Amino acid sequence: MGRNRKKPVRHRLEKRQKRSRQKKKSGLFDKVTMVVLVVAVCVFAFSLYQLVRTMVPYYSGGKEYDKLKNKAITVQEQTDDPGDVSGDTFKVDFDVLLQENPDTVAWIRFDEPSIISYPVVKSADNKEYLTKTFSANDNKLGAIFMDMKNKSDFSDRNTMIYGHNLKVGGEMFSQLKEYEEESFYKEHPNFYIYTPDGKTRTYTVFSAAVVKDTADQYNLTYATDEAFESYLKMCKEDSAYDTGTEVNAQSQIVSLSTCTNVREDERFLLQGVLTATDGGEN
Repeated sequence: MGRNRKKPVRHRLEKRQKRSRQKKKSGLFDKVTMVVLVVAVCVFAFSLYQLVRTMVPYYSGGKEYDKLKNKAITVQEQTDDPGDVSGDTFKVDFDVLLQENPDTVAWIRFDEPSIISYPVVKSADNKEYLTKTFSANDNKLGAIFMDMKNKSDFSDRNTMIYGHNLKVGGEMFSQLKEYEEESFYKEHPNFYIYTPDGKTRTYTVFSAAVVKDTADQYNLTYATDEAFESYLKMCKEDSAYDTGTEVNAQSQIVSLSTCTNVREDERFLLQGVLTATDGGEN
């Protein structure tokens, strides 16, 4: 009978031990769950911080250029003037631009992509405006800038202009790649450059190509007319499509260069030839 009385006691003891082990496991599980939760929150917070840190320059840079456009640009309704090849009457106040940045040499504008409407600057080197905006703020948007070797008045045979292709936002020359498609070119064959002397220059696209960053297309020196004609022939042959636009030794062209964001050593090069010049000081 003594042994029989001991069984319930042992049974209760075993149950208490089992509950104790279960509580320990539950407590351990709760602790592990809490650690995992804390780590997940930290990862999320860090990722959000990185995203905000990445996006802020694009946002602030975009706002900066929007304010600049509001101060320096006036657009009036389209006129019936057949000589108004640039569409709407687009006016640039270069006094405002030059006061803010003496490096100003022009304003470039596309009908489409309409976001490409920016001041053009020129520095003593080709690095300064890679990371500095028109208003001299450090920002990854940079600025649209002319090659240091070119003359500021667009009198060279080939004027080279650079701008970033951004992975976020679409500003600067990011949407220049639309011209990879011939159908887009056919709808929007021209772009326009305004200069402080009051002239509006119309350029018609004659080449759109993906090239190496060391390609001969970046050569800006031509010893003879024949050398320049050979250069133009090469550009047309390398174009993604034939525009049918004529170029020759007397042509003046503008080359717009940006990254492809596909390969580090690749560039997208859109080239236009001067087809009309309007306005200007007497």
